[in-house]
Amino acid sequence: MTKPKPHSRNLSRRSVLVGGTAAAGLLAAKSFPAPAIAQSKRPFFTHGIQSGDISSDGAVVWARADKPARLMVEVSTTESFKNGQMLRGPAALANGDFTAKMELQGLPAGQDVFYRMHLQDLDNVNSKSEPVTGRLRTSPAAKRDISFVWSGDTAGQGWGINEDWGGMRGYETMRRNNPDFFIHSGDTVYADGPIQAEKALPDGGIWKNLVTEEKSKVAETLAEFRGNYKYNLLDENVRAFNAEVPMLAQWDDHEVVNNWYPGEMLISDDRYKVKSASLLFARGARAFHEYMPLRTRPNEPERIYRKISYGPSLDIFFLDLRSYRGPNGANNQAEASPETAFMGAQQLRWLKRELLASNATWKVIASDMPLGLIVYDNWKEKNSFENGANGDGPVLGREHDIAETLRFIKHSGVENTVWLTADVHYTAAHYYDPNKAQFQDFAPFWEFVSGPIHAGSFGPGEMDNTFGPEVKFTKNPGGKANLPPSEKLQFFGRVDIDGESEEMKVTLKDIDDQDLYSVTLEPKRS
Repeated sequence: MTKPKPHSRNLSRRSVLVGGTAAAGLLAAKSFPAPAIAQSKRPFFTHGIQSGDISSDGAVVWARADKPARLMVEVSTTESFKNGQMLRGPAALANGDFTAKMELQGLPAGQDVFYRMHLQDLDNVNSKSEPVTGRLRTSPAAKRDISFVWSGDTAGQGWGINEDWGGMRGYETMRRNNPDFFIHSGDTVYADGPIQAEKALPDGGIWKNLVTEEKSKVAETLAEFRGNYKYNLLDENVRAFNAEVPMLAQWDDHEVVNNWYPGEMLISDDRYKVKSASLLFARGARAFHEYMPLRTRPNEPERIYRKISYGPSLDIFFLDLRSYRGPNGANNQAEASPETAFMGAQQLRWLKRELLASNATWKVIASDMPLGLIVYDNWKEKNSFENGANGDGPVLGREHDIAETLRFIKHSGVENTVWLTADVHYTAAHYYDPNKAQFQDFAPFWEFVSGPIHAGSFGPGEMDNTFGPEVKFTKNPGGKANLPPSEKLQFFGRVDIDGESEEMKVTLKDIDDQDLYSVTLEPKRS
């Protein structure tokens, strides 16, 4: 079965409802001009446009202005915008860094939707910007072919935008795959990773970065956190991608500071004058929500975990393994307690409830960290763990939350769960088998790891046998650390779900679009 082609169904004035809140915005290349530098009399889009958090009848669209302006959005199911509907959006103001996002509702299901934006100057309402145009695809109401991509880790370890190399080329490769959407698995920015003008390459050459003032030091102020998102949006590949592919974003640690946990104090990090990770978290969370096209939750403005439904075949459950965790350390507690929290009690209850309620054939759990890979908080001493995995043996520490989740999935009869993640800066396919595990009260499942999309390459990591992972495939630097993007160990994954059989094909790919590994999973039927 093939995806439906766009048709000329009109969007009536009654069929489109709008909700809007201030947040963030961009510009797309190819059909759009590059980011403007000097302020003009007319307002302009400073960093392109993007969409996200799609549903069967809506989506979030996002933009950023150079001055106080009102976002206006025209929506149509035809690229010509014949009979399009103009919608009045929110104001982009200084307190939101001139960002704005609008929640569109009442869109037709399973449809290519075109949106055209312009900015109305709030100082002179007769002045408006040049229009910019984007496209998104809403979730289907019936079974059909689905294709999406995922990766993580953007502009990390000092490897920024090198225009001589072609910028963030992985985003252009993903765009050419024409996916329905993109899951950004975290480390969407590296707020703790300054970008300098030049960085030495292993072969003795020089990697030349585009640089900005806000990205030249670790982020501590709200303006510096915002500057990390604006930096990535200077890349024309990213802008072109965002204008065509909805992004479903989650975060990990580098949106705040490496390996952070609530309550941590950065006593020994001389780069930081602000020592409280919790204060950095508050500023980083605000910038994340301003600059990512997530739906706004007025009662939980910092919440990232959520479910996105994409038709009868697919539900995606986005985890936040960062905001509710206990402190990093040995994580060797034999009993669960607040100190062993990984998801936190509220998120864990939510995940169980939503998994149980899901009628989708496939339940993808988008995790910002892999389950069975050890990630050390202090890799030199290897006595403190940042991930849940903490060495071979029984369930200890943060593994209690994972064990409880896996046990619940088995005993509640939740079928066809697949875990997708990034974080470790290489790509791998892991099969978790209870017959090979120390903890055995779970049903077998797959976990696929892919990334970075534009950052340093590392790995491979050590595996933990608590949940019995078997490495079916991996491609990594072979123990070398922080290899540059020019080594082409940059990765993303692609998932294709057949509209008739509902088979799920998972393919691990590199930024040259080469297929590295592929497996087709048959759905179980109750």
